[in-house]
Amino acid sequence: MSKAEILSALPQLRPEDRAEIQSRIEQLAIDESEGWLDVDDPLTDAQKAILETRLDDLEKHPTNSVPWSEAEARLKARFGE
Repeated sequence: MSKAEILSALPQLRPEDRAEIQSRIEQLAIDESEGWLDVDDPLTDAQKAILETRLDDLEKHPTNSVPWSEAEARLKARFGE
């Protein structure tokens, strides 16, 4: 599935499914933060504030996230590979 297909399918998902995907993407960004950011392209203060807000939300509501393996399986079941 191409990126364009994924992006066009996102609005069709249930709000709960979109929230799960968003949460997992945020967690992946945090988990993989070592080395994923180019030194020449640092985060802006606004981006840092968004990450802090989302981290706070994750800490307050840890049950809102799902493991990537589960999210990936749901996406593949819904949209194929």
